[in-house]
Amino acid sequence: MDGIHDLGGKQGYGPIEVDDDESPFHHDWEGREWGIAQCARTPGITIDWWRHCRELIMPEDYLGRPYFDSWAQTDFATYIEAGWVTLDEIDAGKSLTDDTNFGNPVSAMTLQQVLQEDHDHAVRFDAEIDAPPIFSVGVQVLTSSHGNNGHTRLPQYARGRRGTVNAWNGAHVFPDLSAQGKEIHQHCYNVCFAATELWPEAENSRDKVYLDLWESYLAPA
Repeated sequence: MDGIHDLGGKQGYGPIEVDDDESPFHHDWEGREWGIAQCARTPGITIDWWRHCRELIMPEDYLGRPYFDSWAQTDFATYIEAGWVTLDEIDAGKSLTDDTNFGNPVSAMTLQQVLQEDHDHAVRFDAEIDAPPIFSVGVQVLTSSHGNNGHTRLPQYARGRRGTVNAWNGAHVFPDLSAQGKEIHQHCYNVCFAATELWPEAENSRDKVYLDLWESYLAPA
């Protein structure tokens, strides 16, 4: 979706403020929101559906909210849509149901316990598919000039541009369809672009940009 969230390479929005404070959260509620976002899981709320819902936030609202505030807004919208909570409960800040049989609460974990659990239960996100990859490392490709009227991971600044396949990442869930509830795997490639290809005004620059792009975004150059 071509919305206000896709600001990569665009000008006119002022300087980027660099925060020297390396703390992950600046307010207690941001840490709680991050925890809620990591723990709350329900069928149908994939990362791509969540991102699509976040991209539906109106431009003036999206640009005016702190980062984790837009996370909370998106979480509430997806939880309401999934039937987890109601708008009245969010407004009240508490559950309004008489059913209190939620089972035993999960004990809080230390950071070390979380890291150890992630290590012990590592999940692979690639998959085996029948179709072989179309492109090989070193081949030049041309990205699609068009986006998707829903969610997409092909940024506007990289459309209709020539790049070189740097690596093959295996087959991964195609986000454009995942946001529509369809789990289809496609080959995904790491593609290298010269900065001058993406932004002609960057004349004489030797910088390069690397993007992970799915096969249907690409065509032979």
